[in-house]
Order: sequence, then C-alpha cells, then structure tokens
Amino acid sequence: MFHVAWNRHLKLMTRTTVSDVFFKLIFSRSFAVSCKSWVSMQSLVGDKNIVLMGPPGAGKTTVGKIVGQKLGCCFIDVDDDVLETTWNMSVAEKLKDVGNEQFLEEEGKALLSLSASGSVVSLSGSNPMNAASMEHVKKNGIVVYLDVATESIIDRLQLMKVDRIVGQVPGTSLRDILQFRKQFYKKWCDVRVLCENGILAEAVADKVLHAIKRYQDSELESFISTRSLHCGGKDEQKSPLKYFSDAVVEGLAPNGGLFVPEKGLPKFTAGEWQHLLGATYVERAQTVLERCIHPADFPASKLWEIVEMAYGQNFMCSRIAPVRHLAGNQFLLELFHGPTGSFKDLALQLMPHLFAHCIPQTCNYMILVATSGDTGSAVLDGFSQLKESDKQRIAVISFFPDDGVSQIQKLQMIGCQEANTKAIGVKSDFDFCQSAIKQIFANSDYTGFLTMEYGTVLSAANSINWARLLPQVVYHASAYLDLVEQNIIPFGSPVDVCIPTGNFGNILAAVYAKMMGIPIRKCICASNQNNCLTEFIKTGLYDLRGKRLVQSLSPAIDILKSSNLERYLHLIANGDGKLVTQLFSHLESQHCCQLQKDLLGKLQQDLMADWCSEEDCLHAIHSVFNTTGYILDTHTAVAKVVADRLQDKTCPVIISSTAHYSKFAPAILQALRIGEIKQTPLSQLHLLSSYNPLPPVHRGLLETLKKNEKQNYQTCAADVNVLMEHIEALIQNRFMKVF
Repeated sequence: MFHVAWNRHLKLMTRTTVSDVFFKLIFSRSFAVSCKSWVSMQSLVGDKNIVLMGPPGAGKTTVGKIVGQKLGCCFIDVDDDVLETTWNMSVAEKLKDVGNEQFLEEEGKALLSLSASGSVVSLSGSNPMNAASMEHVKKNGIVVYLDVATESIIDRLQLMKVDRIVGQVPGTSLRDILQFRKQFYKKWCDVRVLCENGILAEAVADKVLHAIKRYQDSELESFISTRSLHCGGKDEQKSPLKYFSDAVVEGLAPNGGLFVPEKGLPKFTAGEWQHLLGATYVERAQTVLERCIHPADFPASKLWEIVEMAYGQNFMCSRIAPVRHLAGNQFLLELFHGPTGSFKDLALQLMPHLFAHCIPQTCNYMILVATSGDTGSAVLDGFSQLKESDKQRIAVISFFPDDGVSQIQKLQMIGCQEANTKAIGVKSDFDFCQSAIKQIFANSDYTGFLTMEYGTVLSAANSINWARLLPQVVYHASAYLDLVEQNIIPFGSPVDVCIPTGNFGNILAAVYAKMMGIPIRKCICASNQNNCLTEFIKTGLYDLRGKRLVQSLSPAIDILKSSNLERYLHLIANGDGKLVTQLFSHLESQHCCQLQKDLLGKLQQDLMADWCSEEDCLHAIHSVFNTTGYILDTHTAVAKVVADRLQDKTCPVIISSTAHYSKFAPAILQALRIGEIKQTPLSQLHLLSSYNPLPPVHRGLLETLKKNEKQNYQTCAADVNVLMEHIEALIQNRFMKVF
C-alpha cells in the first residue's frame, strides 16, 4: 500500500506539523539512478511548470520529487521553499498565530511571489482555496490534481497523527473539510490523476507524466469515420484531423459514416474503477468523460461544471440511475428518472451543453432529430435547458412517425416546443424519418444553401452523434459499481446485461463499457417483432427484403435499420472502413448484407439476442406486478422476457429499464387487466396511481400532461422535400438571413 511505503519514511520527517502533511523523502544517488528515464522537461512542457495539487496526504511532495528526478528539473515545495521562507516560521506556527481565514489570505499572498519556469511545484493542500494565487500559478503551469479517495487520505493522516487541517473549524470533521475542498481542486485542475489504493509513488509519477503528455498532444485523440480507409489513400491522408468537437458539431461524417475515436476508448485499471466505489453518479460521469474527451476540446473544469449542471436538479432520484433488485439474480437499471422519463435523458441533459460549448460563435445551428418516441421529447427538453444566448443560435426540429408513438409520447413532444424547438409528425415510420435525415445531410446543394443564405449549419442529436452515445457508457459502468457496493458481487466478477434495443446505441454503450474494463460477460439484445437485429446477431444476415415495420407496444425499438450497428462492425473489423462501406452500401441497395464467418464469431463473443412477442410482453408486465408490485414498461418487459430465456444464471443480469411505464399507460392497463381503460392519458395515469405501484407514476410526466393535453402540432407527408421545407421555415423564423 502507498501509505505503508510512506510509513517507512516516518523517521525521516523533519517536521510533523499540520502544514507538512506529506513525507520528506531523502533521495539517495542509488534511488535517482533507478528512476525510469523520461524525456526532458523542455521537450515535455517547454518552460511551463508542472504543478501538483491535491489534499494533504495525496503524495504531492513525494511524487513531485520523483517527477523532478525523471525529468532532471528543479522541484519546489511550496510549504518549505515559499511559505516558510517568506514567513520565517513553520506553517504550523503561522496557522496557530493568525487563524484559518487570515492564514488562507497570507498563504495566497505568499504564493504570488513564486516565480519559476520549467519546474515541478508541489502546492499546499489549501493553496487552491485562494483564487488570485491559483490564477497566478496557472499562467505558467499545468495543474495536476492527484485524486486520492477520501478514506485513504484519512487513513494516511491518522498514520501521521494529523487530526486537523487548514480551514477546519470546531464541529467540522476532517471528512467534511476534505469533501469541501474538492470543489477547488476541480475548479483549478488541468489534468486529474486517479491514485488508486495500493499504487506506488513511482507509478503515480508515471501517471502524471503520461497525463501531461496527453494534455500536450491533442492529435493523440482524433476521430475517423466508420467508412474511412483506415490506412488511407492519398486523399484521405490529406484530410484535416477531426476531434471530439468536430464529431459533436458535424454529427455525421462527411462520407456518410459515423465518427469513432481512431485509437478506441481508454481502458481503466481495476483499481481506477474501484476508486469510484462510493462515488456519486456525477463523480463517475466526470471521471469517465474526462478520460474520453481531450482537454483541448473541453477543459476539465468546464466539463465538471456541465456534468454537475446536467445531473444536478433535473432527475427525480438523487442517484440518477439506481440499480434495483427484481428477483433471483436479475437487477433493474432504472434509467427513467429524468425529466422526460426515458434513458435518453441520461445523455440529452448533457449533450446540448457539450454541443453549445463546441460550436463556433459565428454560425447558427439547426439540430435534426428522428425519433421513434422518446428521443424527441428528451432532445427538446435538453436543449431547452441551455442559457438564452445559446438558444438564440441553436434550433431543434424533431420528426416522429405520427402514428408510431404513444399518445403520451406525442403529448410530451408537442408540449416541449418553444421558440427554437419544433416537433413534426410524419405520415410514415421511424426508418423513413431516420433515412430522410441522412439524405438531407448528404444533400450538399441544400446544406450549402442553408449555410450561404442563413449562416446555418445542420447537425444531429440522435445516437449517430458521438456526444449522444458517449454519456450512455457511464450508466452501464455505474450499474456494475453499484452491485459491487451492495456486496452482490466482488469487483472482477462478471455480469450480463440485457437491453431492449432497436438502433443499437444503448447496447453499444455497454460494449464500450466492457472495453473500458467493466467485467461485462455478454450483452443480450432484446427485440420485439421488428427483429431484424436479433436475426442478424444469430445468423450474420441482415435481411430487410420484404420486411415492413410493425407497430408494437414497445415503439422505441420499432426499428429495422440499426444505425449504431455500423460503429460496432467497424470495431470488430479492426477499423476496416472499406468492409463497413461495402456492407452498408449493399444493405442500402440490395436491402440485405451478410457478415463473414470470422466476424460473426467475434460478434457472438460479445452479443446474444432474442425477441419477444406482444403477448409475452404483456404477460411479463402482469406477472412481475403480481409477484413484486413493480410495474415494468413495455420495453423493459421485452428485455425481461429475453433475459429469462437467455441468461444461464451463473452470474447476475442487469436489465436496462429504458422508460417509465407512465409513457405507455394503455398497454400497462391492458397488461394488468384493469377494467375499463380511460380515454385520456391524464386519467389513465391517475388510475394507475391509485394502485400505489412501484415505482410511482412519473411526476414530471403527470405535470406535463396537465399543461399540454390540448396542444396542436404540425404533420407532413413522407417526402424528403417536404421535410426540408419545414427545416427552412423554422430557420427563417428563428435566424436572420446572411447578407
């Protein structure tokens, strides 16, 4: 353990005061020789300082000395070399002399005198609480936050016989003040390094250097299209690199493919995942996303700010995506506590803020959405959360199959319309809406006209947009960590996940979580009677010939063409964009494609699939309610039926509960065999509520229906040209022409 290593040096400490909460290692010549060789400071960061920040006991001094040794540069300990030199007394004496508030002020003033370049600097634990001094430090430094679990810090400080730190007052525990300080570390850091339990100081130093290297080189994390020639022809090699911000803003790649990280997603160690045990959902989201989004696109402090904004007040459950035991070894991942009652909220409360940050200030943006029900209201609600200045240059239009969504879903969408958002019913199915949007993106004459005439660029908020898909990885990882916290499984034991899916985005996010180190064994795909995806997973043949979309009780998965499947095939084909292009071109022109045998074998190592009939769906809802008092929505019921068939019971299965049953009240009333079904959505929800079900009727949905039962909306024919007319009409009403 790291703190055990520190204990070996207790006798070497030259002071044991509150301010010196870390140990002074005496570096021998033999230690210096054993240090791993790294590049010079000059080549890594130029004349900038590497500034280590974190709570007392985090290891700033020890790690800082090792980093300095590896880079062959000067090490500055703020406690020793700045504060005590300035005050001519120990930090402990100063704190006792002036008290907490004045100490923080004078500590900040002393740090303003620091003038260094090309050095490694170890801050005191309380330095980040002074804004002026931190602004001074950041001007010529890259600030690295050594993030150590609070329990570990407390253990280390007890080992050092430290029971009080700067800023602590009577009645405030050590744990409280450590938690309070986290906001300052998050505010000022450029780079965060997770220091998992048991990690050695030299390993932390290497992590610091790797993190600095990543921070300095944004080209390490470029994006490519699933249809790009991975090795590239001459023309492709000359194409400008694409980054996270480009993938967010453009939505769809120029060649019709989907954006993916060229080098894949980062992998967390087991220790790093375990570091997140006991963390809130917000903290887990911040940690996962900052490793997947380069700080050149999103500074860490800004990313943390918007994650807290997205998941702060808009969810009915403080745990955001809790896991509930259903029966046996089946668990429900409740993804319906957001404002619109579906799993789409987990991404779409965050994605608009990512989008608004990434777009250039000189353009207007029109977001196009195709929805089979839940995405529409989630997108409209999410973009309504933007600040007013952003809403003045971002508009949203959502196309949904007019007869292919539930009445409640329709009322949600039309009720979410504002000056910059619009929902339009299309006299067709979801596949037409999705294909039409892809055609519009590919129409360079039309997109060029919008840019020239209105200064408006088109983008997408469906899961074809990387910023929609990426946040979904978080809740699959979080669900696994919750089972570990609840002592259901030890960390490292596998789980299966079963997900109702049509567009393959949610299940792909689970595959990504597995790639990042979450021990997911199998991802089980659950379909309704629109089961082309299930057949493909079983046989490798994607066959749309003669298939027509069938409306079902689970409309969000009434999809025949699964967009995100393209990303998965690109993954298992080792980035073979040529193969992906051939497969999807054949699917488009011949309405079928066949996966070669070796790739089907790789696919089936990750995936299993089956489908559920309408009768079995209703029976599952009825059966679960009778035995547990819990109401499944129709999509979750589909997954429950498939999980019952396919799980082998040797490990837990986490079933993604992707929507709240309130959105599908008529089907639920039918399944529960509750007398006469009332005619209005509002009365249906009141009837369900009278049964005191678990979970309760969705409060936000109930309030929405009270306001919006009689609102009107527009419909249009299934004609791409008509859709383009609606898009231009909203642009005309929202954005001024460019002259």
